[in-house]
Amino acid sequence: MFEIECPCCGATLKVDAGTRAVISHQAKEKPREVEDLTEAVQRLKGESVRREQLFQKQLAEQKTHQEVLSRKFDELLKQAKEKPEAGPPMKDIDLD
Repeated sequence: MFEIECPCCGATLKVDAGTRAVISHQAKEKPREVEDLTEAVQRLKGESVRREQLFQKQLAEQKTHQEVLSRKFDELLKQAKEKPEAGPPMKDIDLD
């Protein structure tokens, strides 16, 4: 048997040379991300405030989305009425 270290995840694999099969797998131990629980709690509280702000921003954008689309449509309709000879724009598929 011989040991191989996975280049992707760093896990240690024990492989049997005769059967060419992985006999055991030991995942690489990950370092702790949080040293202090009070720090982790404060970070989570800050995340909830950030999520709420992001939600309120998206909600405000959604409320004005219909108005923005309506204004864009009105502007394009006005342009189409001013230049009716232009017709619809050429598409790539029309050139074939």
